[in-house]
Amino acid sequence: QVQLVESGGGLVQPGGSLRLSCAASGSIFRRNAMGWYRQAPAKQRELVATISLGRSTNYADSVKGRFTISRDNAKNTVYLQMNGLKPEDTAVYYCNTASASSWNYWGQGTQVTVSS
Repeated sequence: QVQLVESGGGLVQPGGSLRLSCAASGSIFRRNAMGWYRQAPAKQRELVATISLGRSTNYADSVKGRFTISRDNAKNTVYLQMNGLKPEDTAVYYCNTASASSWNYWGQGTQVTVSS
């Protein structure tokens, strides 16, 4: 059974920090590079960060230097540490495999709102 459960979102002021967590089913987590995605209102879902099985990471230019993705293989969990948050980071954040498409199963996501 596929499981992707995101948590950790909330309301934060510009410049603040949040740490998102995603608990994934082992069948997905152990075999795949993982990624964090986000979707802002009226915009397409975009890939924000990825982490390979060997923990190599990649980031979208918009978050590079501010966000850090990590994974805990013992807990089947992937994290996204977000620092220096900006209003344009406001979105629903999702995790999935790094190559997920709209045809894949998606969890409920976690809302991040950056506002003063």
